[in-house]
Amino acid sequence: MLNYLIIFLISMVPIVELRGAIPVAVGMGMQGTELFWAYVICVLGNMVPVPFIFLFARKILIWGKDKKYIGKFFTFCYNKGEKGGKKLQEKTGRGLFIALMLFVGIPLPGTGAWTGTLAASFLDMDFKKSIIAVMCGVLIAGVIMGAASLAVSMGAGGIFSFLANS
Repeated sequence: MLNYLIIFLISMVPIVELRGAIPVAVGMGMQGTELFWAYVICVLGNMVPVPFIFLFARKILIWGKDKKYIGKFFTFCYNKGEKGGKKLQEKTGRGLFIALMLFVGIPLPGTGAWTGTLAASFLDMDFKKSIIAVMCGVLIAGVIMGAASLAVSMGAGGIFSFLANS
């Protein structure tokens, strides 16, 4: 039970998110059904902050930009969200839902639920569509990270025997 709590909390951390929690779960020796539940818990943990980020992060960043001790960091985060949103909009035009889903789903540095949700809020995307796109992206990232983590821990041939025995 403690292992599930650990990966749940790791999944909520910005930058690390589910992309770091799933390899931790595999590293803890979770396999089969345990790994399936770890995946579910990591997805839930990654999604918990998403509505709050969408609804409040932009307002908090604007508020904190001119504060003495936190101003530089808040300005950095604000600029990152604004830049990410503009970049996403320029590249996709009307296919913003798919672009957001893929942005969150492809596990590269600087992408993920936190950044994707912040970008969606800067683009004034519909709340419900944003949450669904981010959720789909998180599900995709979880599958990619699960497969990659198993490949590293078991060797590429070990995945097929793992799937056959599960």
